[in-house]
Amino acid sequence: MRYGIVITAASAALLPVARAAWGYTSSGGYYVVDTEAANSFTFKVSQSSCDIRSLYYRGAEYQYSSQASHIGSGLGSATVSIQTIGDYIKITCATSTLSQYLVAHKGDATIYMATYTTAEPSVGELRFIARLNSALLTTSAFPQSYSGQGSAGTVEGSDVFRDSSGHTYSKFYSSVKFIDDQVHWVATSDAGVHVSMVMPGNAYEGSSGGPFFRDINTDKTSSNGAHNLYFYMNSGHAQTESWRQGLHGPYALVFSRSGIPDKSLDLSFFGNLGISGYVANSGRGTVKGTATGVSSSYKPVVHWYNSVAQYWAYASSSGSFTSPLMKSGTYTMVLYKGELSVASKSVSVSAGGTTTSDIASANDPTKTAPTWIIGDFDGKPTGFLNADLQERMHPSDSRMRAWGTVTYTIGSSSTSSFPMAQIKAVNNPTTIKFTLSSSQTGAATLRIGSTLAFAGGRPQVTVNSWAGPAPGAPVNLDSRGFTRGTYRGNNVIYEVSIPSGVLVSGTNNIYINVISGSSGDTFLSPNFIYDAVALWTSGGSAVTTTTTRTSTTTTTSRTTTTTTSSGS
Repeated sequence: MRYGIVITAASAALLPVARAAWGYTSSGGYYVVDTEAANSFTFKVSQSSCDIRSLYYRGAEYQYSSQASHIGSGLGSATVSIQTIGDYIKITCATSTLSQYLVAHKGDATIYMATYTTAEPSVGELRFIARLNSALLTTSAFPQSYSGQGSAGTVEGSDVFRDSSGHTYSKFYSSVKFIDDQVHWVATSDAGVHVSMVMPGNAYEGSSGGPFFRDINTDKTSSNGAHNLYFYMNSGHAQTESWRQGLHGPYALVFSRSGIPDKSLDLSFFGNLGISGYVANSGRGTVKGTATGVSSSYKPVVHWYNSVAQYWAYASSSGSFTSPLMKSGTYTMVLYKGELSVASKSVSVSAGGTTTSDIASANDPTKTAPTWIIGDFDGKPTGFLNADLQERMHPSDSRMRAWGTVTYTIGSSSTSSFPMAQIKAVNNPTTIKFTLSSSQTGAATLRIGSTLAFAGGRPQVTVNSWAGPAPGAPVNLDSRGFTRGTYRGNNVIYEVSIPSGVLVSGTNNIYINVISGSSGDTFLSPNFIYDAVALWTSGGSAVTTTTTRTSTTTTTSRTTTTTTSSGS
């Protein structure tokens, strides 16, 4: 027995701990690895399943006792082997379609990991979950994910909960866009110990969804249960593209007494460990260039993807960019205004080479100024009613501003009064009132941008007494999104051709209803999330216009334009 004293949760992280010996032992069906870290760290791995059953840091057990930490929901059974390679210990857990690598480095209180797949797991998602001791690790960046606080019952499914004050909690309310999520963590109440999931460099290259995809990061089930820390590589949670196979990672589970670790971990040593699918820097190339045509209100994002890998980078204020080190191959390169694709092209990358390729915005819907616009076409509902709250709570949460039908008047209503979502059973229709001059009553074009749809929800409009055509159903992502804290799906711009004579001199009304052949209750009825709404008339600017919303935050998805007209 290494430590023969009783340690309370409150004092465990503060005790001085003796240095131990580097190496591993085999005992009772487990490999026990000692990293000889300055702050002592050992972990225990099942020789039959790859389950991690102990995470012992500075004299305290941080592993949740009732469940294991593992890839997926556990491999069940696997061929587990171990070897020492210089100052590294590598554990390999192999099944017919997956290899999980657990690596220890002498002196580090860290488990370095990578996951290699040849097929998607049968559960339809790929994740690593560290099930940690919530009696010690009480906090995270997202208290909205403390699902154990939802003591008043379930709101929907088995993953959104409510407390007696009407506040809602879910593991989904911990998500962060991939492009901005290199480190997420849980910690002791005094922040004396952080346990972090670190996804440095190209950790997401084998994941799916693009730079703005987001998924579960943390979940605290109860004060005496598990505080779960995740790395989701892919899932069916509003997933917008096919899953990629191959190497996922490397990534790391880091224990620290000096705060949140830096996102720039150097994991190039994986190239010396015989990791399936690992491509060293020497086998990669880069793309550099300049992005132009995106408003200075936005920080441009450049994205590269093919069926094998995905990468992204922010452009500088001058538009210059350099990609991460990429696997050789041909990629689609996309430029985003916010989260809206405004240009794409093909580019090829060779090992050891640098490809120069500039990209310019070409598909911004507002390149021709509209008569009026509500919001901005940027792939986000930022600024609309409840958009500031939706990522961290359910739409039924008591802190949400009231949902209901809205009449929005161009020129006088605030952007924040326009609903972020049109919901069939909750707020149909939304009415837009505006005034035109006689010169503006010819044929017109109305565009409605949507970032995510549920249950086939899409907009159908009535303009004054003219009933617009019904657009076809959007791509079915077969996933809740709006109620799970994401607005990120497939960007779709619905374009309605309004015949001459429909619009009149003076006051006009547009009524937007969400339509679908499906049904549902309240917030699970068919719905779509707004990006922007704008009108182009033949006679120029309206008498009054709204203030265009701008945003400096960024997120993805391919953009589709659906055109309907009176002849459709």
